[in-house]
Amino acid sequence: MATITLKYDGRNLIAKKAIDFILSLGVFEKKETLSPMQEAENDIKSGRVYVAKNGKDLIQKCLK
Repeated sequence: MATITLKYDGRNLIAKKAIDFILSLGVFEKKETLSPMQEAENDIKSGRVYVAKNGKDLIQKCLK
């Protein structure tokens, strides 16, 4: 499946209506992307983090 990325001014009424029309055809789907901060918050909530005791502990964890 190919991906198309569009950048437009969210305040431009013509651009918003054009996007809405294209999506209403049912051929395309809209995929929301998360900002890096939102991704980091999701990682913390899901427990995908490691807390090191000190620098040596962190290096040992990275080398494993």
